[in-house]
Amino acid sequence: MLMSALNLLLGALISIPRNLGYIAVFVFVGVEASGIPVPGETSLIAAGVAASQHKLTIELVIAIAAAGAIVGDNVGYLIGRRLGRRVITRPGRMYEQRLAALQRGEQLFERHGAKAVFFGRWVAGLRIWASWLAGMTEMPWPSFLVYNALGGITWAICFGLVSYALGDAAAKLVGTIGLAAAGAGIVVVAIVAFVIHRRRRGHGRKPPGKPDVDAPSAS
Repeated sequence: MLMSALNLLLGALISIPRNLGYIAVFVFVGVEASGIPVPGETSLIAAGVAASQHKLTIELVIAIAAAGAIVGDNVGYLIGRRLGRRVITRPGRMYEQRLAALQRGEQLFERHGAKAVFFGRWVAGLRIWASWLAGMTEMPWPSFLVYNALGGITWAICFGLVSYALGDAAAKLVGTIGLAAAGAGIVVVAIVAFVIHRRRRGHGRKPPGKPDVDAPSAS
């Protein structure tokens, strides 16, 4: 099912006009971020693959996906702050389960509010509800915005660039091992690449005050 959704989105992004493709990415990512389970992350991967085929521009794909994530999360935060608790605590189907989920969410945000917002962008289930929980627990909006923006931007860069670099192989990878495993792999690759880059930069720097080995000594 996931593979078919990815292929469907990829086919649509390739066939429709380019401007509509960017709008589709923004809408899918933003709607998912606001708390509605639609294939937002899948649309970003499909857009990255489409960019590798020169149907879209990867820089715009990343920027638009990041913008959609940030805008959608802020909509979810507003909904959670104003309506979320009322919706969760309304008597009806799965009332006790909803209360238990709310209690766990409150405990999570009381202990790790900023971390939950940032890493929530990378976890499929939490990504949909993190903004609602932040609003319901009345996390200060400036703090939410900072970590939400950091999470949205880094998420869009990592998933966009890796799917762009892998091309069609990204679709096959997701279809073989699943979106969660592929996402975890992308995160690991991004972290390893960052660490290697930092180490190379560190080795390339000469310690201050240390003379060159080959410099001639004064006679």
